[in-house]
Amino acid sequence: MNFEGKNIVVAGGSSGIGLSLVKLLSNQKAQVYVISRTGSDEWPHSVKHLALDINGNPDALAGFLPDQVHGVVYSIGSINLKPFNRLTEDDFLNDYRINVVGAVKVIQQSLKQLKNAGEASIVLISSVAAKSGMPYHASISAAKSGLEGLALSLAAELAAQHIRVNVIAPSLTDTPMAQNLLSTPEKREASAKRHPLGKFGLPDDISQAAAFLLSDESGWMTGQVIGIDGGLGKLKVS
Repeated sequence: MNFEGKNIVVAGGSSGIGLSLVKLLSNQKAQVYVISRTGSDEWPHSVKHLALDINGNPDALAGFLPDQVHGVVYSIGSINLKPFNRLTEDDFLNDYRINVVGAVKVIQQSLKQLKNAGEASIVLISSVAAKSGMPYHASISAAKSGLEGLALSLAAELAAQHIRVNVIAPSLTDTPMAQNLLSTPEKREASAKRHPLGKFGLPDDISQAAAFLLSDESGWMTGQVIGIDGGLGKLKVS
């Protein structure tokens, strides 16, 4: 994959999957524009950064983006695991704002630039929990299901403009957001055993797939939800 001459926007690129993707795309000669609350010392010097809380006003994006945007990745999310009877209305609303409304804001602000590129790709990050019933996931599962519905609708609406929209649905991945779930050797072993392949995910597992969906090599793919989940979403091996 070669991204030379392409401008890619990564929302949430300061840690975890987003950081892995920023480094990968930069190594493949993309000009990367990161939207995140904080920066990272691990970014290559070429990365351009807009400090922005996605829950706030997105108007600053207008002056930050280049005239052409060839790809947008929304890698901002949440892990909010609680028993259903402890979830509040604010829990559901906050997860929806972060995972769905935030993506809407970034895509709407980037839409003109995506169209200007002639051909472009949008990649959204969902969760295996959107399609696989898991206890304590009611709020995040509802939000990620909404994100997948958004992606399918946009894929249909934007196809005529040659803007592709695809989704990656990971299982548990070793990122700072998941640190409480992988904080001890015992938790890491138990989490690995839940997956048919016997291991949990790494940020590079997801960023490699995202880079492919951004690239010309996936130019005939749109409207797809792709599970990068160690087999958890589809396989029962015990």
